[in-house]
Order: sequence, then C-alpha cells, then structure tokens
Amino acid sequence: MKLDKEEQEILDAYDKGAMKLSSPSKSDKEKIKSIAEKTFRKDRRVTIRLYDHDLKGIQKKALKKGMPYQTLISGMIHQYIEGDLVERKIG
Repeated sequence: MKLDKEEQEILDAYDKGAMKLSSPSKSDKEKIKSIAEKTFRKDRRVTIRLYDHDLKGIQKKALKKGMPYQTLISGMIHQYIEGDLVERKIG
C-alpha cells in the first residue's frame, strides 16, 4: 500500500518514538462506532443507465481491486461529492 506524504510522516514519527499510541476512552469508542455505522449504512437505492463499455470498464477495475463493482461506483460518487475527485479542465 502506498502512503501519501502525511501518512508517511506519521509512520516515521511513530517509528522514531515521537508518537505513542493510546487506547480510546469508552466515550470515544462509542462515538467512533456511531460514525462508522452511519458511514457504511447505505439507505438509498438508485437506478442509473450506463454505456455498456463504461460498465465493463468499471467491472474490470473493480475486479482488479477485489471489490464488487457497485461498491466501486458508490465510492467514486462519494469521492466526487467530498471533493477528492476533481474534474479535468478541457481546452
């Protein structure tokens, strides 16, 4: 797995002993659990039409990543909404 710059800095600091891990409190665990449940709950179903070649391309990429293609599509939509996927400017 490739780490980004910030992740690598954190790992390096931990390896050098500059950071110590601590156990989360019971309250923190409950907050984390609640956030995780909300994050992974998919409560809406949508139907979309795709070009056949686009669907096949998505299915190939999902297969390479070892995940269902619906999960890949959902993840790409989420990344776009969060601003992690950016549009290329043409021209």
